[in-house]
Amino acid sequence: MAETERVRIEIGFEGGQIMGAHVEVAAAEELEQALSSSQDGAFQIDAEDGRYTLPLARIVYLKRYSREGRVGFSSA
Repeated sequence: MAETERVRIEIGFEGGQIMGAHVEVAAAEELEQALSSSQDGAFQIDAEDGRYTLPLARIVYLKRYSREGRVGFSSA
């Protein structure tokens, strides 16, 4: 089974709290769409360390990191 591609995101909330998570690319895109459409309510997202329920009205920004480079040796 192929590993699902993940991306690191950072979410900033009103009041200055920030959280980071590794999520599936599709989940990050769905969150971006929910924020851009000015939806109210909550958004659930599954990260590597568990499920988060995010209040959309309290999110100030969403940062999506580019793919991380991997350092190491190849056995190719």
